[in-house]
Amino acid sequence: MRVAAVIPARLQSSRLANKILLDISGKTMIQRVYDQVVKTKNLSGIFIATDNTEIADVCAGFTDSIIMTSSSHRSGTDRITEAIDHIDCEGVINVQGDEPLVDPKLIDDLASGLKKGNAAVLSAMHRISEMSDLIDPSNVKVTVDEQNMALYFSRSVIPFPRNDWDTLKDKLIIPDEYQFYKHIGIYGYTTDLLKKVSAWSPTPLEKTEQLEQLRILEHGYKIQMLLTNYESIGVDTVEDLEKVRQIVSKNEK
Repeated sequence: MRVAAVIPARLQSSRLANKILLDISGKTMIQRVYDQVVKTKNLSGIFIATDNTEIADVCAGFTDSIIMTSSSHRSGTDRITEAIDHIDCEGVINVQGDEPLVDPKLIDDLASGLKKGNAAVLSAMHRISEMSDLIDPSNVKVTVDEQNMALYFSRSVIPFPRNDWDTLKDKLIIPDEYQFYKHIGIYGYTTDLLKKVSAWSPTPLEKTEQLEQLRILEHGYKIQMLLTNYESIGVDTVEDLEKVRQIVSKNEK
């Protein structure tokens, strides 16, 4: 199976204007993402999918693999679905354009999982250790079965420790006996299923939680979750940007 990575890139951002073109130690954020993906070993190609000529012009400075897409897409998933019509592949990794520290090994692991046929969709999670992360609705939580297949995704605390919550909620660090997982928003799809997902209308749970991955579960498909130590840092605010800049600057000294 040929597995490609696609980085969907749009200029508009509700909380941090033009964020993927912002500077991080001499390179734009989108180039930082691309440079991380280049470190992988299991991909047949790496592409940037955008509807914006400014983004395309910037990206042309470091890659020729740019696919222009429609400006009417509702999500990155839809943008990638259009892009794969121009790519010779049977599997695709959706790499977020605002995660400049994305882990190349995780991308390779997702690609390997697709090639093994473990599931038609794979994603990732890491264990939550701090209570502030658990209760923050911007952090999406996931529960899994014994095979690490996703049972549900939520912005709420799941599973909810009914008998222990009054004691647990006041702790800063979550005790080891509790297992909560944060969903990392990177996906591997077979191209066949991705086209189905994009064609489906938003489903009731998806609309309630505002989580697109619930559409897949509501249609009866499994999502294989990979447990990783990588903790994603998506850049949505100035504070996020400064944090990433400090990490990159330290790593490149």
